[in-house]
Amino acid sequence: MSALLWVLIALPLTVGTLLAVAGRPVDRCAPAVAVGTATAGLGLAVAVAFEHPRVEAPLLEGLPAGLAVDGLSGLMAVTVTAVTTAVLVFSVADIGPGEARARFFGLMLLFGGAMLATVTATTLPVLLMAWEVMGATSWALIGYGWRDSARGDAAATAFLTTRAADLGLYLAAGAALASGQAGSLALDDLAATTGAWSDLVTAGVITAAFGKSAQLPFSFWLSGAMQGPSPVSALLHSATMVAAGAYLLLRLEPLLMRSGWGGHAVAWTGAVTAVVLGLVAVAQSDLKQLLAASTCAQIGFMVLAAGVGAVTGGTLQLIAHAAAKSLAFLVAGLWLTVLGTKDLPALCGAARRYRTAGVTFGVAALALAGVPPLALWPAKDVLLAGVLESSTALYAVGLAGAAISAVYSVKALWFVWQPRPAPAADAREPQPQPYASRLPLVILAVACAALTVTSFPPARDAVGRVLGAEAQPVPHVWEFALTAALAVAVSTGVWIRGPRPFAPPGRITAAMSQWLGLESAARTLLVAPVLRLADALAVFDDRVLNRAVDASARGSVRLAKWTNAHVERFVDGAAEGVAEGARALGHWARRPQTGQLHQYLAQAVAAFTVLAVVLVLVR
Repeated sequence: MSALLWVLIALPLTVGTLLAVAGRPVDRCAPAVAVGTATAGLGLAVAVAFEHPRVEAPLLEGLPAGLAVDGLSGLMAVTVTAVTTAVLVFSVADIGPGEARARFFGLMLLFGGAMLATVTATTLPVLLMAWEVMGATSWALIGYGWRDSARGDAAATAFLTTRAADLGLYLAAGAALASGQAGSLALDDLAATTGAWSDLVTAGVITAAFGKSAQLPFSFWLSGAMQGPSPVSALLHSATMVAAGAYLLLRLEPLLMRSGWGGHAVAWTGAVTAVVLGLVAVAQSDLKQLLAASTCAQIGFMVLAAGVGAVTGGTLQLIAHAAAKSLAFLVAGLWLTVLGTKDLPALCGAARRYRTAGVTFGVAALALAGVPPLALWPAKDVLLAGVLESSTALYAVGLAGAAISAVYSVKALWFVWQPRPAPAADAREPQPQPYASRLPLVILAVACAALTVTSFPPARDAVGRVLGAEAQPVPHVWEFALTAALAVAVSTGVWIRGPRPFAPPGRITAAMSQWLGLESAARTLLVAPVLRLADALAVFDDRVLNRAVDASARGSVRLAKWTNAHVERFVDGAAEGVAEGARALGHWARRPQTGQLHQYLAQAVAAFTVLAVVLVLVR
């Protein structure tokens, strides 16, 4: 079974690389190859999830490359491959024949393969390599339409923000090596570090996870990421990239607990993000921006779960959210393709016009709102039960975040199901919905309902055993009833009265619609000072270093000229003197060379006579 694990990782990475490199000549066959590869990957993921293989190979001395599938990584592998397959099937219709299909489908496979390597990595070196590949492919996918400068800028913002946070993993690896207590850099050994080294490892892991999962204060990069194609948003927001940070925190929950402060910091950051980014979602009038902000908020619940040790609830939330959010983004992308807009007021009547899309989007929105009997309702309760065990204040904040999620979800639903207004004279003619895009929407909608059973016994107990989590708090009946009543009441209120009464005051709405000005703050506090420093260094380089180099060059030229004028003649005279002496010696040495044998014999006799005399005198 270890071979299956290697194939699970290598298959999408290899095929994705070949498609991306081959480019335009294989555009025609790229969709079929990519969908076939993803489907095979799903089968492999299911197989390894049951067998739990483990493999290890030498990488560096004392630092092996390890991959393994346990309960958490097995569930994640199945989730990643299932969502990737659904998104790629939808992309066959969404990414038309006139586009660079081989590059798109190749990068999507690379993206999914990097996430699979991330969730199966057992050592930091492998995790770092997968983490980097995922970041690079996300940059290429967000900037897929690179001829539009706005998309290139958005891709650069996302890449630089996540890369800056990714430095935390390098800090964690360095601290773990320096401590000497996690020499192999195995993820399970990181919790063994102590003292200041433990604090550095914890801080590095948390920073990297927050950056990848777009938690405060890194949330703003996810807004720009909406410039990418809708299938990219569907995959990035559901089972890869932003889910990677939440997964890492759930995986390293023992490290957070042992640090003494990491769990509290993570829990409160997740809770605050769930509330604040939920309000940001409420303030949006762009459907994709609303869904992007809701991703930050929903991931905040998973981060909250990791902070309080509710691994089972966090995992159930992650899986249910992956189905609902991928479905919501695919429908948003469909409407953008056929209607040419993602503005909520302009989408009035979209659900009535495209019934399959409208019904499935309704399932996704109600699932995100926490309305029973859809999957996110009980999953969030399993999560919040662990939160309540830890802190009543955190539980209250979590309930507030759940109520806000109902506001923004039903707000989107309210707009798309409103009666369609009379079209304007210059309105774009709507296109029919491609049949190929309907199957993944229906499957994901069914998953949003079917996954509900995983949050109730006996399935919930089985998930807990698979995850190997310790006995965790179980939600009481009143907790299920409370969140269900809250979600239904808020959703009903928004549906009946419309979203306006639930909107924050004007100034707050303006700030929220701009994502709290986080990007502007980052540019003011970080980017602008760095650019000013770069300008100052450039000036120093031009006015000081360049002038010093030029002055040194001019001095060297003057020294060379002086040397040529004054020193060269003495050197030439000495060389000529040596040559003249050698010539004279040669002349004297040629005189005995007469060519006459009797003279050579006389010279030899004379030489031996002198030698004999010397020997006699010396003795």
